[in-house]
Amino acid sequence: MPRLEGQPAPPFALPGSDGRTHALGDYAGKTVVLYFYPKDNTPGCTKEACAFGELYPQLQRQGAVVLGISRDSLASHDRFIATFGLPFVLLSDPDGAMMQAYGAYGEKLMYGKKVTGTIRSTVVIGPDGTVLKHWHPVKDAAAHPQQVADFLAAR
Repeated sequence: MPRLEGQPAPPFALPGSDGRTHALGDYAGKTVVLYFYPKDNTPGCTKEACAFGELYPQLQRQGAVVLGISRDSLASHDRFIATFGLPFVLLSDPDGAMMQAYGAYGEKLMYGKKVTGTIRSTVVIGPDGTVLKHWHPVKDAAAHPQQVADFLAAR
């Protein structure tokens, strides 16, 4: 997977859990954190989402917009948000097109076996639409949101 850092972020337009369609162009002039995760309500994904939720006020103060992306339906996202009180929007990418554009879908190891699926990863996009940081893959779902906050704080 080529690193996206320093490259223009691939455009996207996906439905969000807030009932709106979200496109990259909507966030011109803002720092955007896109985190890609495999599945709502699974242990690792829940830890990551809740950690982003806990850090959300700090991330907002750092000027970042947080968007979580998975292939799950909006109904699944609604249940995930309600169960864990997530304060940010989740986007639904059912065909995985956005994930493929960001290198977040493909071959990975799962329990020692090669499978095709969502690769847990995160991209920070700067106000000018350039990818500033690309974690691919994310190694520790629970600790990763703090890495993102630390990166933003160091900028």
